[in-house]
Amino acid sequence: MLLSSLLLIPFVGSLVVLLWPGGPSPQRLRLVTILILVAQLLVSLGAIALFDPTAPGMQLQELHAWVPGIGLDYALGIDGLSLPLVLINAALTLVSAVITRDIDKRPRIYFAMLLLISGAVNGAFLAENLLLFFLFYELELIPLWLLISVWGGANRAYAATKFLIFTAVSGMLILGAFLGLSLLTGTVDFSLTPVLSDRLTIGGQLLLLIPLLIGFGIKIPLVPLHNWLPDAHTQASTPLSVLLAGVLLKLGTYGLLRFGLQLFPEAWARIAPALAIWAAFSVLYGSLAAIGQTDMKRMVAFSSVGHMGYVLLAAAAGTPVALLGAVFQMVSHGLISALLFLLVGIVYRKTGTRDLQVLHGLLNPEKGLPLTGSLMIVAVMASAGLPGMAGFISEFLVFRGSIGVFPLATLLSMVGSGLTAVYFLLLVNRAFFGRLAITPPSGDAQVDGRLDVRLSPVALRETLPAIALAAGVVLLGLWPASLGHLSEAATTAMGLTIGGVA
Repeated sequence: MLLSSLLLIPFVGSLVVLLWPGGPSPQRLRLVTILILVAQLLVSLGAIALFDPTAPGMQLQELHAWVPGIGLDYALGIDGLSLPLVLINAALTLVSAVITRDIDKRPRIYFAMLLLISGAVNGAFLAENLLLFFLFYELELIPLWLLISVWGGANRAYAATKFLIFTAVSGMLILGAFLGLSLLTGTVDFSLTPVLSDRLTIGGQLLLLIPLLIGFGIKIPLVPLHNWLPDAHTQASTPLSVLLAGVLLKLGTYGLLRFGLQLFPEAWARIAPALAIWAAFSVLYGSLAAIGQTDMKRMVAFSSVGHMGYVLLAAAAGTPVALLGAVFQMVSHGLISALLFLLVGIVYRKTGTRDLQVLHGLLNPEKGLPLTGSLMIVAVMASAGLPGMAGFISEFLVFRGSIGVFPLATLLSMVGSGLTAVYFLLLVNRAFFGRLAITPPSGDAQVDGRLDVRLSPVALRETLPAIALAAGVVLLGLWPASLGHLSEAATTAMGLTIGGVA
């Protein structure tokens, strides 16, 4: 029942928030949501105590027949691939609730949708039935659309509609592949069987794998399927950007590994060279696009496009080391991107702008945002892959495991990693160094009347979530075994699976 509780806590909590009697204040609803998410995090941590890191297969399994006529079973399980993602979901959803403030418009719906998304993500990571995964994968769609369209920025309707269309297409392709699997195998069994090579021809495997690649590629997102992400991030509130980048994008990378590589290893090995090229292109495009941004939030959004390409590169290589690096990359990117978006949100709240042509000198120790600026420097160093940070460990493992298989694609991705340092140094240099100022983009001297600006200080309670995330980034960088021992057995088994058919 432990895995079921990871669904019941957020789902029941969502109903509690919606049906809370009377007219509770937004502050009370926020407190109730935080307590529910703390309970979810504690149960997630409890799964570690019951988890055997030396066993590569699914553990703590729960199986109940649900709708046997269509092959839909309530089947849950957890392994070294899904456990870290369940933990990161619990942690970052809690962070999103903690940093949510000043929600006066429909607070019941806001916090209920936040809990509903968290439960749906848990269900997707834990599902051992293909149809059950699809139900949870789709369940987070409408709540996320609502959170963007109701609590987003000025162009929220456009961004939310684009997100809805792209994600709906993603779901259709994934469902089509799952139904095609039933058609080609002549069965209504949708249980998660690790290898289907012996039941399908290579042509049949490719026919099913390609729509999965496109569907999950939209979710990740990979270039050129990424178009919805920058707009969604720009218009989303800071808590939602933390959740979107830190957790929801990982549904795509998880799906590629779980349902692409594991189900169709023979077909995966056939198209792996093309996947490696796709990964390198996505990394370079995301990095170059980030360099051209002047909006801090759009820059961080494009950085996600590039950094998610590392996961595809590792999956294409399929070696145990690369796949372990893919898990590290998903977790480290979750922490780092959440930290970056949180800090950008603080800057926007204190200055009223995210424009790098307007902001200068925010690191000023007396009148600026010195702690926010210091944490931003930590975040960009981690994202650029400096040693001692989580980003270094993940990128090193990905490149080390991939370079022997796809040297050119790996080298191009390394160039993308170097470009990360370029655009984030541009961000830090423009916004945080120099004389404190908030000036018009024109820079005309006659209108530059805000040079002697003094920003209101950031309260410690606003900064604590960022400090916690920064501590997690450093801890994972200095103690990678804390994650590696949970996932190594599972990723090694996955690598051996694809290695056996390559």
